[in-house]
Amino acid sequence: MCFFPFVLERSTEIGKLLSSYLEKKSEVEDHSVHLLFSANRWEQVPLIKEKLGQGITLVVDRYAFSGVAFTSAKENFSLDWCKQPDVGLPKPDLVVFLQLRLAEAAARSEFGQERYEDRAFQEQVLRRFHQLQGDTSLNWKSLATSLYLRPMLPQPGPRDPSQRLRVLRETPSLRAPPDPSMMVDASRSIEEVHQEICTLSKDTIQAAAQRPLGELWK
Repeated sequence: MCFFPFVLERSTEIGKLLSSYLEKKSEVEDHSVHLLFSANRWEQVPLIKEKLGQGITLVVDRYAFSGVAFTSAKENFSLDWCKQPDVGLPKPDLVVFLQLRLAEAAARSEFGQERYEDRAFQEQVLRRFHQLQGDTSLNWKSLATSLYLRPMLPQPGPRDPSQRLRVLRETPSLRAPPDPSMMVDASRSIEEVHQEICTLSKDTIQAAAQRPLGELWK
């Protein structure tokens, strides 16, 4: 199993620029910065496919869903426009949303240090996340803070890494706010949250073992 901190890969040239932007050290036009965040994800796709091809399960922190939710929470940005740059990324088998009350998040000592860490804006972001849950082509346990990509199975002949993963199952369309029974409650202890996510991911890996790799939002 391998962990990918997909909130931002800060070691690349694009990542360094975005890190400076998030730390409020530089300014980037909103459309441009959204495309840069998407490019930062696409930079990692060859490595993702390589790891999946080696039979490694990937645990990814955030992913495209975070980028779409944050940009579409800004004025004059549609959800559909924000999704387009990430169309075709490797599709997760399971997306898990760790729900935390905004008041609790805002009370954390590090909250507010980076751009977008403003409670009013975070409320708009949460609404966008709830809208994203209506996509029944993805397997949500509420929505993405962490998502799990299972390993690709060996296949005879040349490997085609774009054909090794797809969603475990479809869930009914969720309205915003989502049904609490579909959430992982992140206000519980770390051990309790860990155990529930472990169970979800193990079940998903087993059930998705024979399914091909899908492409996100296609």
